[in-house]
Amino acid sequence: MNSGSVNTVRYVGFWARVFASLVDTILLLIVLLPLLFLLTGSWQGIELSGFKLFVSIFLQYIFPIIAVILFWVYREATPGKMLIKAHIVDVKTLQKPSTGQCIGRYFGYYVSTLALFLGFIWVGFDKRKQGWHDKLAGTVVIYK
Repeated sequence: MNSGSVNTVRYVGFWARVFASLVDTILLLIVLLPLLFLLTGSWQGIELSGFKLFVSIFLQYIFPIIAVILFWVYREATPGKMLIKAHIVDVKTLQKPSTGQCIGRYFGYYVSTLALFLGFIWVGFDKRKQGWHDKLAGTVVIYK
């Protein structure tokens, strides 16, 4: 933020974040589904064994975790958030979050899904538009 001017922080609300998540999900499917089918012969990984099972698990679970965290670490946003010009920042400094915060934020998603996704819905009611995963990681999503 500029030190000589008065800037107000604009937090990214629930529906903008839902939109960004949908964009991210669609992009991930566009990349992963053809790879999954090409490498395993299956869209779902059902009844696979050996190497094909490993590839299926990697593409469906491990790759998305790595990709999301790397986007947060290096770009402060996933492609969906970049599209709406939103950034994930440290709640106290409004600067780039640490790698640890990004990892904690991702695994905080699991906490946010508990109790019928209440941790995500919380974004719509919180004054800083933080979900539980943001609160746990000490992050906030803002427009820059």
